[in-house]
Amino acid sequence: MCGRYVLKTSMRQLQRIYGIPDDDTSRSEEWRPRYNLAPSQDAPVVRVLAGQRRLDLLRWGLLPGWATDPTLALKLINARSETVATKPAFRGAFRSRRCIVPADGFYEWQAGPSGKQPFYIHAADDSVLSLAGLWETWRSPGGEVLETYAILTTEANAWMRPLHDRMPVILLGEAVDQWLDPASSAGALQSLLKAPPEVSLKAYPVSRAVGAVKNDSAELIEPQS
Repeated sequence: MCGRYVLKTSMRQLQRIYGIPDDDTSRSEEWRPRYNLAPSQDAPVVRVLAGQRRLDLLRWGLLPGWATDPTLALKLINARSETVATKPAFRGAFRSRRCIVPADGFYEWQAGPSGKQPFYIHAADDSVLSLAGLWETWRSPGGEVLETYAILTTEANAWMRPLHDRMPVILLGEAVDQWLDPASSAGALQSLLKAPPEVSLKAYPVSRAVGAVKNDSAELIEPQS
């Protein structure tokens, strides 16, 4: 599961990383660095619309177009890679509405004698992680339009397993382009849904303050002894 993450990289930097023109960013003026992103909050995702890459703010927690209860989104923050192609809530988006969720890192909690200890997990070279995501558009009976996303997860690799049995799907190099390409086959997409190389991530313990959504500052990712 991936239930909290960090994105402190600026929108302008994300545009350069993902090759997005300056005029193809929606609501960029609303964005600020975030150190405790949580479900139901808005965050940048990279997606392809009309053949062009965009960086848009969408809400975390996928709400399928057929949903009648908007609170369903809180149950669909993650999509399991093993069932994403067949589960009704995700299969349509898997076919044609895929996105990248940029993250500087994410949190997981490890059970211990004194309770659960949060860890901050990030790229060993401090680069931005490209998490595989899905997005959807939902319209309420009153005409409200809401765009939402979910993060794909997969079975944890040996490095991650002491912390959690699941981890986000992290796409590397050409896999990013393949995930966003509307022409990618289902078989090619499924081959991307696996844990990243063992040496790509680092982790360290951080403050338990990250457990409260109201806390959102750089101090949350400072190492704790």
